[in-house]
Amino acid sequence: MKTYFTTVLVLLISTSLWSQIKYEKNKEFNNLNDALKNPELIYRLNLSNQNIKLDAVDWSKFINLEYLSLKNDHLKEIPSGISNIKTLKSIDLSGNDFDVLPSDFSNLKLLEEVRLNDESKMNLPKTLDVLAKLPMLKSLYLENDQLKTLPTELLKIKNLENLYLGNNEIEKVPTLKKLDHLKYLDLKDNKIKNDLQDMKNLNFGLKVNF
Repeated sequence: MKTYFTTVLVLLISTSLWSQIKYEKNKEFNNLNDALKNPELIYRLNLSNQNIKLDAVDWSKFINLEYLSLKNDHLKEIPSGISNIKTLKSIDLSGNDFDVLPSDFSNLKLLEEVRLNDESKMNLPKTLDVLAKLPMLKSLYLENDQLKTLPTELLKIKNLENLYLGNNEIEKVPTLKKLDHLKYLDLKDNKIKNDLQDMKNLNFGLKVNF
């Protein structure tokens, strides 16, 4: 009987711990100072639309952070310390004023999704060179970046599965055959006309949204 109750107690504790972890992973923090009080408990940090200074932040303390948004913070440089967030899977850097990502950004080995929308000042070829060193990158957003063509550096991101190019100035379907993992291409709100869609440029089985 004692063994039975011990087993039940262990199960109850395990269930409670799992529920707490699940809650923490879904909880999103929007205040940096609050997040820095217990950085090891933060899984999602959304600092969008804030006038904040990030230079002094010790990002290595966020040992469980998976999602980070610095959207519309008008950063002229992306803090290189972000590369110390080893658990990061998704980052939104849209709407900033930086020229290129820091070179050590490639240290984010688990990063799967990068959003770089509304980036008119970005040096895209250099940025893509940095992103190409991310082994797990699967989804890339380059929406509303005033793109007319795509740099060849994009073809270096070998594991890319989803590419979002909406609201640009692209006139024809780009040739992306070398991206043999690509499954989805979003080209909505570009200048591509239906009668000019050259489907021969697309990989077989690739889903395209115009």
